[in-house]
Amino acid sequence: MGGKSSEREISLNSGNAILNSLLRNGYNATGIDAKDNLIDTLSGKKIDVAFISLHGRWGEDGTVQGLCEIMGIPYTGSGVLGSSIAMDKTIMKYILTGLDIPTPEYAVFTRKSNIKFPMPFVVKPAGEGSTIGVSIVKTKKEKDDAIEKAFTYDKKILIERYIDGPEITVGIVNGKMLPIIEVKPLRGFYDFEAKYTKGMTEYIVPARISKSVEKGAYATSSRIYESFELSGCVRIDMLVDNNTPRIIDINTSPGMTETSLVPKAWGYMGKTFDELVEELLMGATLKL
Repeated sequence: MGGKSSEREISLNSGNAILNSLLRNGYNATGIDAKDNLIDTLSGKKIDVAFISLHGRWGEDGTVQGLCEIMGIPYTGSGVLGSSIAMDKTIMKYILTGLDIPTPEYAVFTRKSNIKFPMPFVVKPAGEGSTIGVSIVKTKKEKDDAIEKAFTYDKKILIERYIDGPEITVGIVNGKMLPIIEVKPLRGFYDFEAKYTKGMTEYIVPARISKSVEKGAYATSSRIYESFELSGCVRIDMLVDNNTPRIIDINTSPGMTETSLVPKAWGYMGKTFDELVEELLMGATLKL
């Protein structure tokens, strides 16, 4: 847990929640902050299983997964390939387009690009999570600052069409689909503050969507889980656009805090957080 990404504090919150659950379940568990000298730390311990609770770069992007593979340590979650292609939003978009899976229209830019895209749009750094560096641009006045903000986090940015529709999310645990959650931020934008501040967002389970939208969301999520070679716990975020769920993000190490979405969906089925953690632990493997 922890690590060096911009999502470090959220990862520590998730990791400590998982650690406490493992201890309650009677496991001989210890927390490892992946910030510095991780190879030396792992080499000095006899590890049966690594429960990965890292978010963002150097943890959710296939790097730690590759290290575990090399060291022969079974780990939870998706493997190297699935983690890396889901983390980079531009690569994710290319694959979604190739699979003909609905996603908002988009373009990829670098600092050398002549950036032109019809407003309103959403601008995102390619390799960040938790809506870090993300802005909605509705006027020319907002454009330059939003683009510069995204470039402070990555050398590539993604701009996609703004969709003014409900946001829904599908959680998957070891291949099993969870109830769909509708995410309704109180001030209209599901940003970092809305995600991690109690009372800033309303979560509606089950989501207020039609049966056809629900069917489409589950079918699309299943295709992504298989095509991206994902495993363990995954959360797929979508915006509903004229009854079509369009993919905006794939999270291969979703949050496990008290405001996190996968634990909410799991709890709606009458199951406990400790049962969720143990279920994910049981799915730990070497993938390569």
